[in-house]
Amino acid sequence: MLTDVELELMIALWKIKSGTVRDVMAALSNDTQRAYTSIATMMKILEEKGYAKSERRERTLYYAPAMQKSDYEGRSLKNLSNSLFGGTPTALVARLVDDGELTDEMIQEIRQIIETRIKKDDST
Repeated sequence: MLTDVELELMIALWKIKSGTVRDVMAALSNDTQRAYTSIATMMKILEEKGYAKSERRERTLYYAPAMQKSDYEGRSLKNLSNSLFGGTPTALVARLVDDGELTDEMIQEIRQIIETRIKKDDST
């Protein structure tokens, strides 16, 4: 799992698809002010962990995601389900749906996603 800062950098990297440390810095939210050296260090750590990869072009390192965002999301949800909900996705979804912050529109979207999945499974 990524730390909050690592995730913030990966979201920026997924957004730009490829770039230098300065490009990643520019893609961060305006609320975030970090030193170039801190971002460069974190990018190296992300590469060591296998989340990012780098390519040297002339004297500049360009970073790109080594993993798709959807793959990371799936892995993170599986870990969350296992650690907090005993590996039961139903409990995770129930907790999400019971959360008072979901609007009726959001619940309807969830219902449509589930119905689409059921139809897909029935047709195979």
